[in-house]
This record gives sequence, structure tokens and C-alpha cells, in this order.
Amino acid sequence: MTKFTKQTKYSTVKPKQRLPEWIKPTIGRASQLERVQNLVKEYRLHTICEEGRCPNRGECYASGTATFLLGGSICTRSCAFCQVDKGTTPSQVDPLEPQRVAKAVFYLKLQYVVLTSVARDDLPDHGASLFTKTISAIRELSPSISIEVLTPDFWGGSIDKTIATEKQRERLTTILKAKPVCFNHNIETVERLQKEVRRGATYKRSLDLLRASQEIDEFIPTKSGLMLGLGEKREEVIQALLDLRSVNCQQITIGQYLRPSLSHLPVEKYWHPEEFNDFKEISYELGFNKVNSGPLVRSSYHASQ
Repeated sequence: MTKFTKQTKYSTVKPKQRLPEWIKPTIGRASQLERVQNLVKEYRLHTICEEGRCPNRGECYASGTATFLLGGSICTRSCAFCQVDKGTTPSQVDPLEPQRVAKAVFYLKLQYVVLTSVARDDLPDHGASLFTKTISAIRELSPSISIEVLTPDFWGGSIDKTIATEKQRERLTTILKAKPVCFNHNIETVERLQKEVRRGATYKRSLDLLRASQEIDEFIPTKSGLMLGLGEKREEVIQALLDLRSVNCQQITIGQYLRPSLSHLPVEKYWHPEEFNDFKEISYELGFNKVNSGPLVRSSYHASQ
């Protein structure tokens, strides 16, 4: 029986019970946390580290990495897993946000920055220029820094799928021309659970975006992420990994979904650390060249390595 088909059994903690012993967020140094949080507040910025209550933010801050959230704090979509605020009236785009992000990056002496954004389906370019303007502003002050982008799918603009696809590719091309060191777009969960988990997004659309990225610039590696614990089965996770490799996605993060509040989707299962190790081995066997897989792994975890 191969690793792809073998079934492994581990002690499972039922979701209604307390968190399992292996879910222990890294706190980091209080001084480092305070320094970053104060600067973010001073420059009126948003980070997914704080908005999403990432369990690893202390560790990342200490290592010189942070993930900035562009486009305000209100998302135009309503994904059932996400902590970020949702609403039909997002913030007005702040033309000075790129410069403020750049100053924060400079003063924090960051070595690696991940730029992400709320979905901005209300904007003509769906937020593509939020990324390019911020990349340009950061490089003016910190020319040697490495910048990764974690983007929405940039879908929309027309009910005609052909036109919408062309617009999506056009927005993607704009960002890739800015030469990020990595293009990241998360499929989040297995195909069967997409509609319930990712409202407004589709599995195929996300795979097509990752495929298009490699077609436009094969030298910029692509990356995606999966959350476990939403009711997926082992074979579905493996199929998602296969689907990502079919579009030449080279990097993958796999982590445990943790319910942000009672209004979000419940946790169906806490996967055991050894199961995450199994998925890590399988991912490398499938051809991924960088894999982070563990209960507390998130999209930007160890991104700089």
C-alpha cells in the first residue's frame, strides 16, 4: 500500500472539547510585538497578522517578516472562515497607504515582506494597483527587500466569462511585471467544500490564476495554501495537492483551521501533527519544492526561508 492510499490512525480531539495539546501558539517577545503594533497603529496600517489573529505573529516579527493588509480592513466578500471584517461598503482607497507601508517597512528594518489585501471587487482593477503602488513605494526606501504577494483572484468586471477571464489575466500581468519574489494565491480548502467555505471564489478560478501566473512569468514561483479541519477527507487533500501540481504550483502551506468566533464555520477535526507530516512527505513526493505543513502553519509562515 503506497503512502497516497494508506490510512493512518491518530488520537483525535473532538471539536467540542478543549484545544489539543499540540495547538500552542508561539507568543514571541512582548517588546517585539509592541514595537510592531505601535508602528502599525502610528501609520494607520493593517496587517493580516493582527486582523487575522495569526498565532505566529510574534515569531514572524522577531525574524523580520510581516504581512501587510492593503485596501483597508473591510472585505467585499464573506468567506465563512476568515476573521477579517466584511461589508458591502469598503473603505475608500487611501492614496497615501503605499508610502505609509513603505515607511513602516523601512523603520522596522524588515528583510522580507508579504503584501496581501482584502478582496476589492468594487474597484475597476479589483485592487491590482494596490499591490503595484505599494511594491514601488517599498523599493524606493528599501531597494534590497524581498516582496511576496498573496492576492485575491481578481475576478469580475463582466458577466461574460471570457471577458472576465481576460480582465483577471490583465490584472495578474500588472502585478507580475512588478517582479515579486513569489506569487501566492490560496485555494484554502478541497474542491467539495469550496462553495461553503469560500463565498465568491471558485476552485477552478483559483487554479486558473496560478496556471496563468506561470504562463506569464515562469521565473516567479507560485504558492498556495490549504486549511484542514473543515470536514475534508485525506484523499481529498491529496487530490487538491495533485490539482495544484497540475498547474505547476511549486510551494504549499498546510495548516489547521481554528475557528475565530461562533459566527464562523465550526472545526470538524483537529488533525494530528503526524498527519501534517504525512502530507508534507506526500507534497515533496508530488514535486513541490517548498512545503510548510503543521497545525499552526499559515500562508506567510517562514515565507522568507
